[in-house]
Amino acid sequence: MHRRIFLQLSAGAAGAGILRRVWAARPRIKIKAKVVVVGGGFAGAGCAISLRRLNPAIEVTLVDPDDRYVTCPMSNSVLAGFRSIESISVSRLGLQRAGVNYVRDWVTSIDAQSRRARLAGGTELAYDRLVMAPGIRFLWGNPEGYSRDTAQAMPHAWQAGAQTEILAAQLRGMHDGGVVAISVPTGPMRCPPGPFERASLIAAFLQRAKPRSKVLIFDSNNHFPRQDAFNDAWQSLYPGMIEWIPVVDGGAVVRVATQGKKILYTSHGAHPVDVANIIPPQAPGIAAVQAGLASDHGWCPIDPQTFESLLVAGVHVIGDACIADPMPKAASAANAQARQCALAIAAALDGREPAAPLLESVCYSMLARRRALSIHGRFQLLDGVIRSVEEPEAPGSAGSEQEARNAEDWYRGLVADSFGV
Repeated sequence: MHRRIFLQLSAGAAGAGILRRVWAARPRIKIKAKVVVVGGGFAGAGCAISLRRLNPAIEVTLVDPDDRYVTCPMSNSVLAGFRSIESISVSRLGLQRAGVNYVRDWVTSIDAQSRRARLAGGTELAYDRLVMAPGIRFLWGNPEGYSRDTAQAMPHAWQAGAQTEILAAQLRGMHDGGVVAISVPTGPMRCPPGPFERASLIAAFLQRAKPRSKVLIFDSNNHFPRQDAFNDAWQSLYPGMIEWIPVVDGGAVVRVATQGKKILYTSHGAHPVDVANIIPPQAPGIAAVQAGLASDHGWCPIDPQTFESLLVAGVHVIGDACIADPMPKAASAANAQARQCALAIAAALDGREPAAPLLESVCYSMLARRRALSIHGRFQLLDGVIRSVEEPEAPGSAGSEQEARNAEDWYRGLVADSFGV
């Protein structure tokens, strides 16, 4: 069962094949329509390419300030020295090959009535449909004392790229016997299993290079995804090296300081550490907020069948910024939402009802160079709400070498499907 789901999600051709089969049953209609996509991550780039696969007559423009995208999936492997930052960096050439107009800029405002997006460079883009995929922003000041400036000394590395390199350099420079702390926030966040994969791979690096060192996980929650599987792996692979501290035991970091040593403060006092990885609470990218797409509780409500905003007509929100519970905020979920959103937009432009959602996700967490575990999800629309379809985990798969090979195949397929490379 898991191998079937894995193949559906990992092969780049699978997503494209689904789209082609859906559209092939209909006569090709020359739609003269313009779609603007804001944000070039797994959600935005995936939606733009999917739209072009569905109907090349649709003019698709993607706006993003970065001409290369550094993927969060596999970024923890950079910390362990298993990958280079270049190996997880993706150019925009795949978008251009798919016929997507790539504009290196960012959107400063949206006029939903006239359906125009204004760019920082002064250009205005007219659209029939707008797709917002702005990702996340950080809520600075939580913990107290944590800011953009503090993040240079205590990197979050929760947006891959320069921050990943800062954290990797700090780990390499730490003395043997040092303490690495990871602070996990409460509330909705990108890649919920990510901090625990990170702890695993940092421990893999320390075991090899600085074996007297330790990893402390300060968690503002009392449980985490696949907790039993992670614990089993830690006891087997890194005995005594990783300690998880839940909120009931003082795991919530409330303040940080960088005076000499890095200090994390919890309800149980001050904790001096050598390397501090502070992951702050998160909210939708600021572009979504400025466009009026975010609700009072911070995230963006959508119609789960079309991913059209419930607050602004003609605008769709996909990826980490939208409310699509119980789907995780993860790359594979963003890719699935991108395909469904593209199907819905193509149908709307053709005057048809959208197809029922085809939503699946899988998240792989690397435990070591050749060990991994996975979290699979299938979702369907019932009574207007996205609901999880329970499926049993494959026995004996967690922590296996096969899962590590699956993870590599999954990553290559997901990047190919989302970015056309």
